[in-house]
Amino acid sequence: MRTASATPVARPDAPPPAEVVFSAHGLAKVYGTGEVQVHALRDVDLEIRRGEFVVLLGASGSGKSTLLNILGGLDVPTRGEVRFGDHVLTDANESELTTYRREHVGFVFQFYNLIPSLTVRENLALVTDIADDPMPIDDAVDRVGLTPRRDHFPAQLSGGEQQRVAIARAIVKRPAVLLCDEPTGALDYKTGKLVLEVIARINTELGTTAVVITHNAAIAGMADRVIHLGDGRIQKVEINTHKISPSELSW
Repeated sequence: MRTASATPVARPDAPPPAEVVFSAHGLAKVYGTGEVQVHALRDVDLEIRRGEFVVLLGASGSGKSTLLNILGGLDVPTRGEVRFGDHVLTDANESELTTYRREHVGFVFQFYNLIPSLTVRENLALVTDIADDPMPIDDAVDRVGLTPRRDHFPAQLSGGEQQRVAIARAIVKRPAVLLCDEPTGALDYKTGKLVLEVIARINTELGTTAVVITHNAAIAGMADRVIHLGDGRIQKVEINTHKISPSELSW
């Protein structure tokens, strides 16, 4: 792993870089007013390219969740600009942000947020009913390895299985980006690795840009790039010249 700037630097013999999916310039987020202010982000500049697997690494309070929420259109910055492709998210109104989230972004959170009264397939159907071009529900379920459990309710599933349902729900609409907030935070070591394997497979097989935030430094080994955050700033960016598979991770 080597340290690099926030934007990858291509070798002379390397293929052309993929298109930029996200770009942020001068991004800042301040909560509170007057003397009681929390600076969650401070002048963040970054680019994330199509098909990348990026890990945002930092301790609690480093700004990684705030950054992810702004990229996902769940929050807006106090100042600065964020672009998704050619679209300026910071100029978008709430209706436009809702459309952006529905059409382009898949979210996976630490807690699964499944509807307990619905089966696995029915939880995914909530998304396919409003998506423009969803994949078949059974295809999404199969991609996370839960075909035998597709007619079970969340209470009949383990925590890892529920998280894989959440991933299937996120990808069934074919999003351009998959944003994951501590996806293994509520899981044990073995189950967490299974979930990371699913995310890595989605990134590789579907070409979905994946951004995973974590405080677990071990997970960094599976990323294309690791963006270290601290005190609301990007402290350093590392490029993995030799990525490892989730099965090789240990913590």
